[in-house]
Amino acid sequence: MQKMSRKEEQSLLAGQRTNGGATIVPNGNSEVERTPFITHNEPVRLTPAWEESNLPNDELNFKGMTMERATMEINPPRDRCYLVFLTLVLHGIGTLMPWNMFITAKSYFVSYKMSEEYTGIQSDYASNFLAYLGFAAQIPNLLFNWINIFIRVGGNLTSRIVWSLFIEVIIFVLTVALAMIDSSAWPGAFFWITMVSVVILNMAGGVYQNTIYGIAAKLPIKYTGAVVLGSNISGTFTAIISILSENFASSVRTAAIYYFIAAMFILLICFDTYFALPLNKFYRYHEMIKEKEVEKSKSSGVDVNARPPYFRIFRQCFPQLFNVFFVFFVTLAVFPAVHSDIKMVGDDFIIPNKYFVSVTCFLTFNLCAMLGSLITSWINWPSPKYLWFPVILRAAFLPLFLFCNYKPLGIERILPVYITNDWAYWAIAIVMSFSSGYLSSLAMMYTSKYVEPRYAVTAGMFAAAMLITGIFSGILFSMVFPILVERITW
Repeated sequence: MQKMSRKEEQSLLAGQRTNGGATIVPNGNSEVERTPFITHNEPVRLTPAWEESNLPNDELNFKGMTMERATMEINPPRDRCYLVFLTLVLHGIGTLMPWNMFITAKSYFVSYKMSEEYTGIQSDYASNFLAYLGFAAQIPNLLFNWINIFIRVGGNLTSRIVWSLFIEVIIFVLTVALAMIDSSAWPGAFFWITMVSVVILNMAGGVYQNTIYGIAAKLPIKYTGAVVLGSNISGTFTAIISILSENFASSVRTAAIYYFIAAMFILLICFDTYFALPLNKFYRYHEMIKEKEVEKSKSSGVDVNARPPYFRIFRQCFPQLFNVFFVFFVTLAVFPAVHSDIKMVGDDFIIPNKYFVSVTCFLTFNLCAMLGSLITSWINWPSPKYLWFPVILRAAFLPLFLFCNYKPLGIERILPVYITNDWAYWAIAIVMSFSSGYLSSLAMMYTSKYVEPRYAVTAGMFAAAMLITGIFSGILFSMVFPILVERITW
């Protein structure tokens, strides 16, 4: 073979060309393809579906990645059979169970345990029982809802839920024991033990409710609505338990025992289902998203253990926090204090006078509020920007209920009755109840979307605290209505 000169070798090298990542070298009448070594650290590409997920290179190379996590990244799981949704509905029922249980058991406390027939003495314990119970329940609930935001009572979320539910179950065990014991010789001691129990119960309930809303805030917005739906179902559920226990029990004492045991059973189910949540892939997927946000914050130099910027979170969420507060303020100013004291006007109404208050007040409110909360799972209107408008319009219910045939016990009304049609009153009650459930759910759902994902739990806790603040303020404001109808006329 004839040896090539250096000039010919340089000419041959100059004639090389590339094809993609390979080098094509002319070789007589043929071309030789020479593949170079890979010199760049590219991520391993598995399938188009994996590449199209737009994950960081670390995750594409399986750094800190498990097979389960990889599968969830490619195919985000669904809430099959609505298990997580129904679990949060159940916890919504549990959050207001203590309050509803003691309020609905009025006849047990007033007409049995503290009655003159049972104790042999007359006292004001029975006559002012609901007033005392309201303050004993709502003041600690209000305080601990707010304290739980700034001071993490009991450590992490799991510790707070476990301890709060454990305390509630213990208090209901004590309540059942008191129902079994003959307390006729010490009505004063029984009254104060009950009040202290209610205080402790609602301290734990405040922490539990606040924490559940914080957990729901990490999930899609309809799951916060599930907690609100459960809290609206709670009243109806408690009333059903009360009716069943009274019908199947042989005495008031036995009915009370069954009644409080049922409440204890519901709380134990809440306890068990909380620990079942991490077993659900849908819940774990959203927990994983939350963890990724925390990891991203760490890599960006953000101290994830630092105290949240409470004032900034409150300011960002304030439009929806006001909506939450005002919806519950108007609702509790009217229901049940004013609502339950509206009497039938005509004798030809479809509902007999015996069941008028039970149906038009308690059943109507609980059923319509529950349906309003349920609908938010499919309809989210109006948008967060305009939700304040229907919320403010609900202030019209305050004078509307006042203009109905509202006749509080022991008060002589001088304000004229302007709404004299029972159908019109019932229609107002339906709209008020439905709008309460619907708008409160929307406001709670929208709250956590105003802040960064890592602050969603704190935003949810603020919303729960504003809910209780609205309830407490509404109950206080309802005391003004008897004074107004007694002193105002035109």
